[in-house]
Amino acid sequence: MFEMPRPERPANEPREVRVKRLAMRSMRRGIKEMDLILSAYAGDRLEAMDADGLTLYDDFLDENDHDLYQWVTGQFPPKPPYDALVKDIQTHIAQG
Repeated sequence: MFEMPRPERPANEPREVRVKRLAMRSMRRGIKEMDLILSAYAGDRLEAMDADGLTLYDDFLDENDHDLYQWVTGQFPPKPPYDALVKDIQTHIAQG
């Protein structure tokens, strides 16, 4: 199976810039449902994430939108590194 290369991430990116970049990536997905789900999630959660959480979320955003949608809607289980993140997104959806 062909996998897209991961985008380069700026070295020593300031936290504030990183949070803004991730928020923008959350809004510009390609599938409108994921735009809505992830932009709301990012707006509520990114500021509170530590560096490891931001890295995991950054990696998560590199995944295919169709996979993300199936994971957050419970159609398929997420890849193991994203289990807790997907559960948090699902909780956020349920609260919203």
